[in-house]
Amino acid sequence: MSLPPEPALAASLAAHRFGLGEPSLAAAGDDARGWLLAQIGPAEPQRGPGLADSAEAARRHAAFLRETRRARQAAPPATVDAPMADDRSGEQVFAAQFRDIVEADVRARLVTAATSARPFAERLALFWANHFTVSMAKASARGLVGAFEREAIRPQLAGRFEALLTAAVTHPAMLRYLDNDRSAGPDSALAQRLARRAAREGGTPRVSGLNENLAREILELHTLGAGGGYTQADVGAFAAVLTGWRVALDDAAPAARFDPAWHQPGPKTVLGRRVPEGPEGLTLVLKHLAAHPSTARFVCTKLARHVVADDPPPALVARLVQAWQASDGDLAAVARALVLAPEAWAPQPVKLKTPEEFVLSSARLLRLGEGAFERPADGGIGALGQRVQAAPSPAGWPDRADDWLGPDAVWKRVEWATRVGARVGRRVDARAVAEASLGPRLGSATRQQLERAADGAQAVALLLLAPEFQRR
Repeated sequence: MSLPPEPALAASLAAHRFGLGEPSLAAAGDDARGWLLAQIGPAEPQRGPGLADSAEAARRHAAFLRETRRARQAAPPATVDAPMADDRSGEQVFAAQFRDIVEADVRARLVTAATSARPFAERLALFWANHFTVSMAKASARGLVGAFEREAIRPQLAGRFEALLTAAVTHPAMLRYLDNDRSAGPDSALAQRLARRAAREGGTPRVSGLNENLAREILELHTLGAGGGYTQADVGAFAAVLTGWRVALDDAAPAARFDPAWHQPGPKTVLGRRVPEGPEGLTLVLKHLAAHPSTARFVCTKLARHVVADDPPPALVARLVQAWQASDGDLAAVARALVLAPEAWAPQPVKLKTPEEFVLSSARLLRLGEGAFERPADGGIGALGQRVQAAPSPAGWPDRADDWLGPDAVWKRVEWATRVGARVGRRVDARAVAEASLGPRLGSATRQQLERAADGAQAVALLLLAPEFQRR
């Protein structure tokens, strides 16, 4: 399908900037904006065998901890002559316990994104999963990250931000990842009971105390942003509101729930508002945060940065904020405003694909399908410097080009592209694919390089490394 110049350029931008790459611009057709608008909605279910929900993952975690405790109690003390039978580290043992769930989750995430007919929805899912980061880099969250994305993120892509925020904050994975499941109010029934027991037995009460991690990250990373108008006192009061929200490992079907025995009693004051004790307190705080002007500006700036430019045009951010505020945080309305904003369609591509985006768009471009993620399950993304579902901190993966342009990172892309070229070069006409996929964005220098390629393998590698494909 050959498109006139203007529709062809729009189709190329829609396919690569808003989407995740297409082998042919025929996918977007002559109405690129309409193609994108039709994709707005809840993400499709992820595909793949062996996917565990949060209840199953939490059950396995609880069973593993129980078995580990029993084994330690039953094992004789290690000596030089009789060392422990299993010389693996605790991290290695834990990783092995959840390897099947993790590999299934990673493969399902990537296969779904690489084969979906709604790549814009998949890009939004990737954005929101990174915004509300839960990482298996922390052992306590391992096995739960995929369930978190499927249960809290993907169904909420086109709902109100308040619903997405609530689903993310109260999910077992988030409570576990940011330590809220062990956060107890200093005056809670649990703390008082343990204090009385310690007084009788002459010991020190053993409680985890108030943990501020989740409260701080909700304010700083998920809603208001740093400098968004909150204080340390707000962090502490919000942490008290969050006490009692935890993952009950001893339940027949473990899930997030509110346990009043762990909750700090009495009213609290967060952002100048009085919050009652009990589970309704969290509902009120999240509602206020979702409606706060700082949240609209912070989140809309991040979304514009992710899709359009590292330093997004102020006019674009203003459009998104206006759509947010006019719709009470309706994410579908914000996504529509992004698609319709003229600032989002600047012809010069400036965003550099992250390793995950690079591999996904390559798989889509070359029609590799599920085969791209057979071995390894991540298609080699981890070797490029980005472990899937394992961001290094609650801030998630960086979203600026400079963070992915180091010499070593660039060389790893060259090596990966060369391996892919060697694998598919005989059956892929890189020159034809370049014309069909990039359209008018394909420059003369890249076209000339492809023509001069020694063989099909080199041509494929050159296409994957071309600036028109690396940038979107």
